[in-house]
Amino acid sequence: MQLYNTETRRKEEFTPLNPKEATMYCCGPTVYNYAHIGNMRTYIFEDLLARTLRLSMPLKHVMNVTDVGHLVSDADEGEDKMEVATAREGKSAWDIAKFYEQKFFEDFDALHCTRPTVISRATAHIPEMIALVKTLEEKGYTYRTSDGIYYDTSKFPRYDALVGRSRLEGLKGGARVEMSEEKRNPTDFALWKFSPKDKKRQMEWDSPWGVGFPGWHVECSAMAMKYLGPTVDIHCGGIDHVSVHHTNEIAQSEAATGQKYVRCWVHGEFLVLRAGKMSKSGGTFVTLQTLRDKGYDPLDYRYLCLTAHYRTQLEFTYESLDASRKSLQTLRREAAKAVQTAARQPLPLTARLEEIKNKFRAAMEDDLNAPKALAVVWETLRGAELNAAEKVEFLKFADGILALDVFRAPQEENNEELPQEVKDLLARRAEARAAKDYKKSDELRAALAAAGYAVKDTPQGQQTEKIK
Repeated sequence: MQLYNTETRRKEEFTPLNPKEATMYCCGPTVYNYAHIGNMRTYIFEDLLARTLRLSMPLKHVMNVTDVGHLVSDADEGEDKMEVATAREGKSAWDIAKFYEQKFFEDFDALHCTRPTVISRATAHIPEMIALVKTLEEKGYTYRTSDGIYYDTSKFPRYDALVGRSRLEGLKGGARVEMSEEKRNPTDFALWKFSPKDKKRQMEWDSPWGVGFPGWHVECSAMAMKYLGPTVDIHCGGIDHVSVHHTNEIAQSEAATGQKYVRCWVHGEFLVLRAGKMSKSGGTFVTLQTLRDKGYDPLDYRYLCLTAHYRTQLEFTYESLDASRKSLQTLRREAAKAVQTAARQPLPLTARLEEIKNKFRAAMEDDLNAPKALAVVWETLRGAELNAAEKVEFLKFADGILALDVFRAPQEENNEELPQEVKDLLARRAEARAAKDYKKSDELRAALAAAGYAVKDTPQGQQTEKIK
């Protein structure tokens, strides 16, 4: 299998350190708000990677849940995102973490992402984080300021390994304006933050340095090494993690162990709107529930993600999502046709089936080239190289990776599409209900009825039915 390694900036043949089991760590959600579909694009590509790897080898896949320590800035400024959420929603940080973690995994499952072998919550691994900081302290990599214990990046020669020297110099220059007077270097980062003296935090712990909470970066290193050892085969995440979070993970992990931390770094590109990157902090984000409320199936979105390589930006529009939904429905109709034909005309499987499977597999093993793999599926279904029984067997194999539920009964043609006006009304009504503006919700229900659609609220979201 060939994977593009962010650190070496080239595709490399992947071979696990232990031939009996590959290891993979993926940065998981910070559970202070709903995940947006840009976040979920990353988990879809990681799922494709996990499924493809398991064709050849056992895989131990670890993903964290950040339920403490991730500050509003990805560096060391601002409040903890969990504490901000408590003020916003009037609930305890623990209840917020539990609620949004549950919502995240509902979306994760709906997109047919395979659950990791280990799901590790930050709050359950505070002793491991303290132990890692103590090791770094004993080795002379830390210093103390008024607000925490910091890592001295000038003492780690490989600090530019992931981001590159020229990019690192740019980051340093940009950081000087906001740099704390107590930080020795612009790129230094917090390993342990002290609780404010004038108020008690909901999430804080005793430590050798005083009451406080872990820095975001130290969490992933401590949990990855606990479950996967000092050297991890593959570490995944979004491209936005390269310059700060993953760069800091390398620094603290390798300083502590003296060993290579990650053998292959794999990063997914952004999902973008026409106005720019989707983000929670900017308020420009669309959730999977938003798509459900507009009448889409989560797998319509998974199909859309498969149409672009994970290392290229993907622009999200409802027009492109409509096209993906139509393609998926057509794929299911073709699958149903193959099943029916195979039942009527059972024919033996031939060696050509394995050749087509290998062609599909080769596309996925070439740095997860999902668009090429999809093209193999369409060529095979519409071509005459395989008989119907072979097409069914091929689809079973391919869907084990693509996870599009291709044998699900396709929707009826006349039920496939909702008018854009109706989609917009549904989206506005979902926003009104989320804001508990039930008067507005009722007005929009009446507007939908005037447009010819009845709406019903279900646990899966709004469901519409054309009024006859």
